[in-house]
Amino acid sequence: MTATPALLRLLPALNLLVGLLLAAWTLLFLFRIVLSWYPQIDLSQGVMRLIGAPTEPLLVASRRWIQPIGGVDVTPVIWVGLISLLRELLVGQQGLLSQLAQRGAALASG
Repeated sequence: MTATPALLRLLPALNLLVGLLLAAWTLLFLFRIVLSWYPQIDLSQGVMRLIGAPTEPLLVASRRWIQPIGGVDVTPVIWVGLISLLRELLVGQQGLLSQLAQRGAALASG
């Protein structure tokens, strides 16, 4: 594996950034799940846009494929699972970015 020293130094920061972004996105979908219990809350108004805007495009697309089950929209739950899986695959203990960052640190020190 040939990598520049600058890239090797960026891997831990990239690993952290991707982990934080995926965790934040998971949290937004969890908020969506809880807020679905309160249909009177408008996610397009005020501070609620911070929850609605990043999640709604994915939910709209996935609702075309996944119909409500018993009248309940399960797409936010599915997205929590998918994002959690992606987070584990990328930045988990055995994740791709985690492994690259560890190898980069080993190459830099040795």
